Formats: sequence, structure tokens, C-alpha cells
Amino acid sequence: MTDLAAIAKKKGIEYFLISFVDLFGVLRSKLVPARAIGDMQKEGAGFAGFATWLDMTPADPDMFSVPDPDSLIQLPWQREVGWLAGDLVMNGEFVDQAPRVLLKREIEKAAKLGYRLKTGVECEYFLVNADGSAIFDERDTQAKPCYDQSALMRRYDVVKEICDCMLELGWDPYQNDHEDANGQFEMNFEYDDCLRTADKHVFFKFMVKTIAEKHGLRATFMPKPFANLTGNGCHAHASVWDNTGKTNLFLDKKDEVGISELGYNFLGGVMHSAESLCAIFNPTVNSYKRINAPRTLSGATWSPNTVSFTGNNRTHMVRIPDAGRFEFRLMDGATNPYLSQAGLLAAGLDGIANKRDPGTRLDINMYEGPPESVLRKAKARKLPLNLLDAIRLFDKSKVLREAFGDHVVDSYVKLRMADWNSFKNHLSQWERDHTLDC
Repeated sequence: MTDLAAIAKKKGIEYFLISFVDLFGVLRSKLVPARAIGDMQKEGAGFAGFATWLDMTPADPDMFSVPDPDSLIQLPWQREVGWLAGDLVMNGEFVDQAPRVLLKREIEKAAKLGYRLKTGVECEYFLVNADGSAIFDERDTQAKPCYDQSALMRRYDVVKEICDCMLELGWDPYQNDHEDANGQFEMNFEYDDCLRTADKHVFFKFMVKTIAEKHGLRATFMPKPFANLTGNGCHAHASVWDNTGKTNLFLDKKDEVGISELGYNFLGGVMHSAESLCAIFNPTVNSYKRINAPRTLSGATWSPNTVSFTGNNRTHMVRIPDAGRFEFRLMDGATNPYLSQAGLLAAGLDGIANKRDPGTRLDINMYEGPPESVLRKAKARKLPLNLLDAIRLFDKSKVLREAFGDHVVDSYVKLRMADWNSFKNHLSQWERDHTLDC
């Protein structure tokens, strides 16, 4: 086993952040001096579960985040600190509702069937002012700002530092761009096994926020921070390989778009559970201002409005950009990196097990209709209109209950319903403006 104490001496690490992510995707950590990492590697760092979003009470015993040595990242901008993803343990047993534990269990199920999920994520974010009320760059005003070189280079200092960090970490970043909204950016790095992608996704968000703050900016992955601008998506590219990781089981060169029967069955599973998956792919009240959204200032939303798939066409929930892989365009910037991967894999495995048919491929512009008759013929369904609908569908999902277990689903529903009720009980200015004189 990797000796973290020895690595600390070799690499000059003085402190370790032993972390975990709760059900709401919040990154929690303890800062541990290197001299104590030996015991922490064996026993884990202790936390009170009730203090986080894990559906626990003050009466529950301590839980411990046991660090995964393979997840170690030495902070490129603060090299005396090492970051570690941990798996939660309580009373000697893994915590069911810990998102990383949940993903690892889905990975084990897939491995027993001879499958290995590889994914990549496209993490979009805005650079905004301190209170989040406006984008930071006042000169970024084009109606179609996507790929704007001048706006990109005005933030060169931030983008370069983030990309340099990814290069140092060996993530193989390959492109950075100004995205479709004013003040919005995207930075792409190579795909990996889904657990490693999830770990990188967690760290990427922390890294972007930290580096932005160093430059006097604030980074947000909020799904829809501005009503008139495109929202923050988190598209996931996925393919299933054999256990050696050498053979792409989704690839079939004889198929028109290069997808195998296994790939279509996997897709069929995701399509079957799409509305239920929204509760974890689109987990906030704000998420539903991104999907099903009207056109934005740039002339498009770039987010899905129906449960549909296509070839190389960005107006659908699922796109097939190349042979042997899918792009799932439903997830947004608020998605929990571990839960989104676990949900994708669970639904896909269900599709394979039950040979689910994804239905008819639609090669039409979904932003221009389509006529209801086309939707009916293709059996395309509308996505949930709000978080409450998504939670209720998630709660009723037999597929996800069987995959995650009743305890996990019930805990997530309980916490998200509390979140919804908090929103519902909030009196907005819109209500006053439209109802005060009724």
C-alpha cells in the first residue's frame, strides 16, 4: 500500500487535506499535519455527520474519512499541501449515503459484469464580481461572445494558471475557451476511469474557485446565474470498456454512427430513467432555469428540453459526437461529481441488463418545435419543469432504488425536499409585483 508519510517526506508535503463530498456536493475537509498522516491513513479523519448534508443526527457516532492514497493531488499553487479524497466509514462500515462510496459500489457491480466506465466532463463556469451580481469583465458584452479571443485573453492570467496546474498534475488538458455566455469559460481535460474523473471534477471546482480568488475574482458553477445568459452545463462524455480498459465496448464501425448494441442498451437505460436522474443531474431549484429555458441573448440555450438523442446535434439531451461514445448534455454545474457518475452508471447497467431500447434517433432542431406529432411518434418526453417534480420521480424510481438502496434514496429525497420547502416558503419580489393588488 502507498505510504503517505513517506510520500510527504519525498515531496515536501507538510499538510494534507483529507476530504469527502456530502449529498449536496459540498467539499468537506480536515487539515492534517504530515506527522499525523500515518494514523489517519489507517483510521481516517473524524467528522460529525450531522454537521454535513448526509441525513444524520447529533446522536450518530463519529464518521471517518479514510483517504484514498491513489487520489493524492499536491496543490500546484501551494505545494506544501496535499489533497486526498476519502471514503466515509462509521462503526467499521462504509456509509451508504456517502457519494464516493456509492459510486465505488456501482463500479464494482460493473466490474463483475466485465465493464469499465470511462468518462470526461466539460465544466463550465462564470467569473463574476464578489457578490455575484454581474460578470467581472465589463467589456465582455458581445451578443455572441463564444470563442471571443479578446475576452478570453483578458482573463489569460486566470485561465493560464488553471491550465498550468492541470498540466503539472498530468490531466492532459487540451483546450480552453470563452463559452457562449458573457463571462463564461470552459476548460477541457482528458477522460479517465469514472472514479478518477469524479475526483478530478471535485478538485477542479476547488482549484478554479481558489485561483479565481487569488486574482480578485469569484468563480461560480451555478446552473443559471443570469437570466439572459446561457447557463453552466457539465456535459459528460461516456463509453464502456472491457475490464482491461483496452477495448471500447460501445464502438461498432458497422453502425451508421458507430455505436454497438451494448452502447444503445446503455443509452436506453439512461433514457428510461432520465426524468428521475434529473434530481441528481440537476439538483437545485436554479437548475430548472437552465433546462427547458427560453433562448438567451446569444440566440440559443444549449441545454436540453426533451428526453431525446441524436447524432452530432447539440439541441438534444444526448449527442453522439463520434463513434463509440455519447455526450450526456443534461448535467449542470451544480451536479454532485460522484452522484452524477453513479447515476449514469446505474441507469446504463439497467439498460444493458434489460436490453432497453433508446427509441428513435432524432436528427432535427429541438429548439424549433418540434411538432407534438413528431414528439409522440418518437416517444420523446419533456424533462421535469422544476426540482419538486424531479425529486418525486427520483423517489418513485425502481431502477435507482434498486441500484442505490432505499436508505440512500430516502435520505436524498428528505434533504432535497427540505431544500425545496425552504424555497417554497420564500416570498419573492415577483410574487409581490404580480399579486399585491389581486
